[in-house]
Amino acid sequence: MSPEPPDNSFVSSPPAFADMWRGTVDRHPDAVFLVFERPDGTTATWTYEQFDTVVGGVAAGLVERGVAPGGAVHLALTNTPEFVAIWLAANRLGAWIVPSDPTSKAPELADHLGRTRPQAGFCALDRADVYRRAAAAVPGMAITEVNEDRGSIDALRGNARVDWPEPDPRDRAAVMFTSGTTGRPKGVEVTQANYAFSGWVMGERAGLVPDDRQLVVLPLFHANAQYYSFAAAIWAGASVALMPAFSARGFLFQAARHRATCASLFAAPMRMILARGAPVEGVALRHCWYAQTIADDQYETLAAWLGCRPRQLYGMTETIPAVLTEPAANPVPSSMGQVTPGCRVIVRDGEILVGGEPGLTLFASYLDDPGTTGDSFTADGWFRTGDRARVDAGGRHYFAGRHNDVLKVSGENVSVVEVELVLAAHTSVLEAAVVGAPDPVRDEVPVAFVVPADPARPPSVEELSSWCRERLAKSKQPRSFTLLDELPRTSVGKIRKFLLKQKAESV
Repeated sequence: MSPEPPDNSFVSSPPAFADMWRGTVDRHPDAVFLVFERPDGTTATWTYEQFDTVVGGVAAGLVERGVAPGGAVHLALTNTPEFVAIWLAANRLGAWIVPSDPTSKAPELADHLGRTRPQAGFCALDRADVYRRAAAAVPGMAITEVNEDRGSIDALRGNARVDWPEPDPRDRAAVMFTSGTTGRPKGVEVTQANYAFSGWVMGERAGLVPDDRQLVVLPLFHANAQYYSFAAAIWAGASVALMPAFSARGFLFQAARHRATCASLFAAPMRMILARGAPVEGVALRHCWYAQTIADDQYETLAAWLGCRPRQLYGMTETIPAVLTEPAANPVPSSMGQVTPGCRVIVRDGEILVGGEPGLTLFASYLDDPGTTGDSFTADGWFRTGDRARVDAGGRHYFAGRHNDVLKVSGENVSVVEVELVLAAHTSVLEAAVVGAPDPVRDEVPVAFVVPADPARPPSVEELSSWCRERLAKSKQPRSFTLLDELPRTSVGKIRKFLLKQKAESV
């Protein structure tokens, strides 16, 4: 039986994430919390009580490394138990984490480190050279190298005395840098209450119970895995099967092997599973979140392979939980969802706006950037997502692109999302991305970047052009088509359209 969820008094008396963890440990000490599948296929398992002991030892290690309440801990790690232990230990100490993509180059890591000034940093043993070059931005930071292949939790433990502080729900718990799909990443300040709120909302919406097991393949440094999978599992007392990385060929086998009941994906990994996988006996998910739309035929095939009908959601690092989610009963594949219970969303002038209390049900602010924080809210206090949507009579939202996904072609509005959907419907196209390029006559025009479904038999430019001429008005037809092996993406599959736009503008 899951704990009683907070009611509408959440804002008046919010819990701290550290308290949520301790409460679940007290209620379910002998229940499995974490199953980790190492890269060599062996596994390690901890109950809630066992992992809480690990958290205590790691907290002592953080204290020995100079971490104090209010201090920062930087993480450049893949999906490992060490990441989870450091995260929970830091939050219990009243400190905060700064998770970065572990594959980042030195300049990006140095930017994150320089902007957050952590007392301690953790990196993989095989990426230590890059990390140490980046760490020059923070002289005196304690650096610990983690052997991600064999596990290094014991090496992270310490013997220092730990005086557990009483966490304040509004204490900073993390700074997560946005994925940089449009430019320089912003540092999103996340509080203890934010993590607790996400755990409650996402656990309730997924109907999580202690018998559930989340399969986590998306990177832990990203909000999706933290908010929708781990925080929700901790709220419910459920377990997590953590994989070191996403594997298109291995995903279904992992789901069957670990008897997973729940998962979370993006559209890109889903397409990869379809392209490289096949049905696997024993897969029995009852629930799967996903973000970003996939084609109807892809959805139906994947639903058959997973054993459930995936439910689309919409959220951002800033919104904390997914503020739009499809209901469990008869989810509509093309819909981003209805307003998630416990959240506030309106669509004004076509833009999705999210309501809430900063630091409790919305992110606290952008790190050291009050100007950008202020500009991100309307005059009456709604957070501007920059995403557009239309809403049907049943309250379902349908994605209509980012603000910069609407082009002005000879004075006419052209949605690049519409053009992308037309291209994706071509049987020889795996996926497509469309951006605007300057034009001396029409101001700007759409240009398309296409990934073939079969690289050995790609569609011709004339074939794609003819396909679009038959289905799109002249203003919506791409001026050019560029075939790519893959689209440039962030680590969680979001398309870096600004890179495509640079390419289109250089032609």
